[in-house]
Amino acid sequence: MSKQEVSFFWFRRDLRLEDNVGLFHSLQSKYPVIPLFIFDDAIVESLPETDPRVGFIHENLSKINEKLKESQSSILIKKGKTLNVWQALLEEYDIKEVFFNKDYEPYAIKRDVLISELLEKNSVLSSSFKDQVIFEEKEITKADGLPYTVYTPFKNKWLEKYKTMAPVAEYDSLSLLQNCFKRKFHFPTLEDIGFKESKIKVRDHNLKFVSNYQDIRDFPALDKTSYLSAHLRFGTVSIRKLVNWAFHKNDVFLSELIWREFFMQILFSFPKVVTQNFKAAYDGIQWRNNEEEFKRWCNGTTGYPMVDAGMRQLNETGYMHNRVRMVVASFLCKHLLIQWQWGEAYFAEKLLDYEMSANVGNWQWAAGTGCDAAPYFRVFNPEIQQKKFDEKGVYVRKWIKEFELGYGKPMVEHAMARDRAIVTYKAGIIK
Repeated sequence: MSKQEVSFFWFRRDLRLEDNVGLFHSLQSKYPVIPLFIFDDAIVESLPETDPRVGFIHENLSKINEKLKESQSSILIKKGKTLNVWQALLEEYDIKEVFFNKDYEPYAIKRDVLISELLEKNSVLSSSFKDQVIFEEKEITKADGLPYTVYTPFKNKWLEKYKTMAPVAEYDSLSLLQNCFKRKFHFPTLEDIGFKESKIKVRDHNLKFVSNYQDIRDFPALDKTSYLSAHLRFGTVSIRKLVNWAFHKNDVFLSELIWREFFMQILFSFPKVVTQNFKAAYDGIQWRNNEEEFKRWCNGTTGYPMVDAGMRQLNETGYMHNRVRMVVASFLCKHLLIQWQWGEAYFAEKLLDYEMSANVGNWQWAAGTGCDAAPYFRVFNPEIQQKKFDEKGVYVRKWIKEFELGYGKPMVEHAMARDRAIVTYKAGIIK
């Protein structure tokens, strides 16, 4: 019995049917398209069984599946080592073409090369597309073709190029869903793939505050942020639709979206930043790396209300306000002299919106070791930050239940810690 001739569209971090570039092109294939998602063992096996991000992925795959049912189709869900999954699919189907959207993280790049080589050996054409960014890889470079390492000129070049094509073309992938393979695949439960539902949930995004974003974004008690970051991370929203909208709404909000692409370009061009300082001159810093102090930072018991409120918000909800992220990161690296990699790893474990490029980029910014970073002698004072951005203590009281009962003393005195950090950095910087 001959095998069915098909094409595949491989969902990864683009969990939507609307304005999906790779999906759009796959649905114009000569062959019926099987939508596919793989729970990659290399990623999910290290996660706790109640990881809310897996639940969010599963929830959005379910939404995709329900929509596909309208055209008598469904999504094929697999779990395992990615290479093994594709080897099995090649045996089961006569695969003619495979389509997917690009991912720029180091592991994903290696994985995609491996799968593309497997497909090529089996005479299967693979095609990848730009989908999660407006400009990728080497599209925004200096005159000499080298990547920017300072944000402002990158932003200026980005805007200059965007204005020549605005609005960016969007892709009507929804109208082509009838070209999907007509079959109802089994849709697994969360338990089927080895996970359980978490009490922590990804919040819906909200754009109603964007018009005055620059006036409210630094005040955590207001809770008037977009909550877009997790949706951008997993591709449940289209970056093209969002940027085309934001361009006419708010320059500061748009600038934050450009920061995202700046850090993605840095990660692509300098993959060492995942574990190493962007500025090698900082490799000589003698970090204290006190494990007990790190635990207090993780648990939100440092005695600094702004720091502790942020860490407790993170631990309880998977979110932390962006202004507070800067304060807690500076505190770990400067006040406690614990190297940024420790904090970056903890955020990677807890943040619902964890994105490697932004997390690494922002941690290195706070530590002073990254590109376009805060200078090493800039040390946030958590008490001044609280007075400036949470003057009435609304935010800290929300997350520190015992605040009114007489809050504990700071674990380290600010002036001493600041001086210690500056001396340590200055002594450790390699000339």
